[in-house]
Amino acid sequence: MAPNDAHTALWPAPHASGAVDATVHVPGSKSVTNRALVLAALASEPGWLRRPLRSRDTLLMAGALRAMGVEIEETVSSSSTVAGGPDSTGEAWRVLPTGLHGPATVDVGNAGTVMRFLPPVAALADGPIRFDGDPRSYERPLNGVIDALRVLGARIDDDGRGALPLTVHGGGALDGGPVEIDASSSSQFVSALLLSGPRFNQGVEVRHTGSTLPSMPHIRMTVDMLRSVGAQVDTPESGGEPNVWRVTPGALLGRDLTIEPDLSNAQPFLAAALVTGGRVVVPDWPARTTQPGDRLREIFTEMGGSCELTEYGLVFTGSGSIHGIDVDLGDVGELTPGIAAVAALADSPSTLRGVAHLRLHETDRLAALTKEINELGGDVTESADGLHIRPRPLHGGTFHTYEDHRMATAAAIIGLVVEGVRIENVATTAKTLPDFPDLWTGMLRGVETQG
Repeated sequence: MAPNDAHTALWPAPHASGAVDATVHVPGSKSVTNRALVLAALASEPGWLRRPLRSRDTLLMAGALRAMGVEIEETVSSSSTVAGGPDSTGEAWRVLPTGLHGPATVDVGNAGTVMRFLPPVAALADGPIRFDGDPRSYERPLNGVIDALRVLGARIDDDGRGALPLTVHGGGALDGGPVEIDASSSSQFVSALLLSGPRFNQGVEVRHTGSTLPSMPHIRMTVDMLRSVGAQVDTPESGGEPNVWRVTPGALLGRDLTIEPDLSNAQPFLAAALVTGGRVVVPDWPARTTQPGDRLREIFTEMGGSCELTEYGLVFTGSGSIHGIDVDLGDVGELTPGIAAVAALADSPSTLRGVAHLRLHETDRLAALTKEINELGGDVTESADGLHIRPRPLHGGTFHTYEDHRMATAAAIIGLVVEGVRIENVATTAKTLPDFPDLWTGMLRGVETQG
């Protein structure tokens, strides 16, 4: 990608001289929005998504489905009574499923959900669907989905790379049936096959053969959302075989879904309360959810905070002390950058384990976190499956983001406590958290800041 002003500009991370005290309305969940779009596109009747996330990843998903023939109407009602902040205007997307067809070209950007969830959908289309994306997307593994779809009856041209760019030659239907995959590098391989499985002639039986399976909460999210639209899914948790998921063929219902706030994107704001000894309220935090970000309540409490879940939302309070942690993040790897940032400011060492798969995310997050925190004076080393973080006094400097939204928000957390942190390409946060700089500075309103 050619450099431009947004990528080369440095954003001075605001430095807080006091405790944060704010209510932050976090936009909708990317993971829920993109799964809901796929299921609505495959349904037998129209459906609604209310308060969807509008970010680069979700707009790429909507654009890709439109390219394959799905109608998605965006509406805004200023008289909506839906509670919320920036989205209280009641934005909603009406999804009108139609016959999927090519020829079409899909831009996946660098969105894992788009590049992995949509090839199975494209196999159901009538005609060729070409997938392409950002340069980094070519380095992210897709072999789990490509190989599985071929076993299930799809024809795919990828020149043997197991990665983008590729073309799925849709035949209007797919046989489906049993398939074995190794999803050790991404749970999205499992979710991708399950989401389209009800539309396969024989459904699908996905058997994971690898030694590890990261991000299990995301698979549970997929299963819950499938069941909510009428799909029959057998899982290991429901008495089935270990590492085997079965989806029965059948029609999917259109439904009216209100998207939960993105709890993983709440992380930097909760961290702000923790590292400044302040208080942050996140409205509409769900009492029950499959979002991995819900585990922040437990992790950040262990690191020195306290939280209360009320009818209004989550109230999180920092104690003024930040403690190190030894934690397996295998199920919640996306939280690693923010936890690493807090750990670098703690009063004792931390060990973050179970996240070797982060080397294959938007960037190699383990290498990136190590380099960037150490360049601010930190002491971080990589292990085979994670990070060891020994807190040291940090100083200002440029924090590079590598086109990775969670690197940018991690840098902002450090910048609250460390003066002079400058974030390269903070605009990359638009991937999942649009208007992050405005939300961040808004949270700090009333707190004396420098930046």
